[in-house]
Amino acid sequence: MVLVRHEIGDVLRDFRLQKAMTLRQVASRASVALGYLSEVERGQKEASSEILASVAEALDLPLSAIMHEVGDRLALIEGATFEPAVVPDTLPDELVAEFDGDLVSH
Repeated sequence: MVLVRHEIGDVLRDFRLQKAMTLRQVASRASVALGYLSEVERGQKEASSEILASVAEALDLPLSAIMHEVGDRLALIEGATFEPAVVPDTLPDELVAEFDGDLVSH
C-alpha cells in the first residue's frame, strides 16, 4: 500500500537537499520543531496543510510545486498515466445563445 505521507516526506527531503539546506535550517525558518520535521520527512508523521505551507515557504517554493511532485511520484508508483484534461477554449453556440437571451431579457 502506498502511503501519501511517505511520498510527502521524500519530496520535502529531496527539495531541501536540492536547496542545500539542513533540516535544522528548514525547521527554524518554518517555525516547526526539528524532531517533528524529521519525522515528517521520514514519513512517520502526517503533516497538516499549515505545516506543509510553512515548510514550502521555508524552502522558497510554492506549495503547489511540492504537491505536484508528490502527485507525479504517486502516479509513477501506481503505474498510472493521466492525460491532461482538455478544456475547450470556446463555448458551444447553443450555450452562448442561451446566455445572450438571458442578458437581453434582464
